[in-house]
Amino acid sequence: MTTMVRWCYTLLLSLVSPVLLWGLYRPKTNKPPFGRRWKEHFGFTPKVDIRKSGIIWVHAVSVGEVLASKKLVENLAAQNPEKRILVTTTTSTGAEQVKNIGNGIIHRYMPIDFNWCVQGFINVIQPEKMLIIETELWPNTIHTVAKNHIPITLINGRLSEKSLSNYHKLRHLIYPAISHINLILTVHADDKVRFESLGGASEKVIVTGSIKYDVLLDEGIEVQGKRLKDTFGSGRQVLVAASTHQGEDEQVLEAYQQAKIEVPGLLLVIVPRHPERFDRVANLVRSKGLTLVRRSDSVENIDRHVDVYLGDTMGELLIMLSASDLVFMGGSLIGKKVGGHNFIEPALLKKYCLTGPSYFNFADLACQLIESNALSVVSNANELAIHIVNALAKPNQLTEKGLQGYGIVKRNQGALQKTLELVSTSPNIEMSS
Repeated sequence: MTTMVRWCYTLLLSLVSPVLLWGLYRPKTNKPPFGRRWKEHFGFTPKVDIRKSGIIWVHAVSVGEVLASKKLVENLAAQNPEKRILVTTTTSTGAEQVKNIGNGIIHRYMPIDFNWCVQGFINVIQPEKMLIIETELWPNTIHTVAKNHIPITLINGRLSEKSLSNYHKLRHLIYPAISHINLILTVHADDKVRFESLGGASEKVIVTGSIKYDVLLDEGIEVQGKRLKDTFGSGRQVLVAASTHQGEDEQVLEAYQQAKIEVPGLLLVIVPRHPERFDRVANLVRSKGLTLVRRSDSVENIDRHVDVYLGDTMGELLIMLSASDLVFMGGSLIGKKVGGHNFIEPALLKKYCLTGPSYFNFADLACQLIESNALSVVSNANELAIHIVNALAKPNQLTEKGLQGYGIVKRNQGALQKTLELVSTSPNIEMSS
């Protein structure tokens, strides 16, 4: 039965894969090209020149997962100097982030979820273990890796009620995949219960918390943030709208224009989530009659008449967050399809945050921050404008709320060490057939 279901799944994937691949490969502005490396998605993977004594394979699908796993990867490299750490991503933007890790970390593109693609990758790389960051449950991949007797650990495992319901509908496909995973490290106790309901053995599912909390900000971030704030002009208040999506930029700009009536010197720093949208957002800003400067212009002093500073570079969001007085976290004002973005870095920088109502990807932290008045929820552009004006009118309260958020994140840290210990010391658990 299980084999037949996987064959049906593979047939369906064969039919839809041209559409999926077109979405992955089609050129977009500011999106790094795959070039000749597209073959890696089909298992034609270059050999690793210097293998040392073994390879640990970490799969982080795209930018968010790579950033979440950065400290884990760095620690794995430090604790296993005799081994090579190889990180796979599906996207080219994720690949760019892997390059930034350094420390001899190797990157390859993740093979598509066909058995022959995954087997081709394994034949060349011969990894000794696989670590999956967050809930990437590809049935053929997990089956093929397990068949090659490579232990699999799922890290930062999360399952919402909605995902659980969907997985139950695909139980003949998902249950076998779950049974092949040796160790499932979950963020919350609720996640553990949900993974167990999908067939995960209780002893294999362990609550560790989220490694995303274990962020150690470079001391240079705040120095660079202060330098950037100085370029904005003395005494000017700064709102950073971080990781915004299409359909959200318009609302942020509308809120900014409303708020600026009450806060004339307000500067909006807007950082779109996806680099291919940088030019589109720049055009949108100009269409609203607002004056724009792009970070890539490298302007040393921003004129006070400039309304919007567009963060159109990669890997510098933290610097812009550090330069802010107030943060709006995007992916949260456009319905339920995104589910918000990470509040951890703003909190570690002691910044008070605003968010839209869709923050389910970070619901646990959001609830803690809301309860401590370190995060407020707005439903539309008008509410966002009101909160901006009210928050900036009380700088002392802004500071206090930022400190509250910082304390919450610090209390949640510790998952990274637990994860590293379990990955390095846990015995291999026999896989179900």
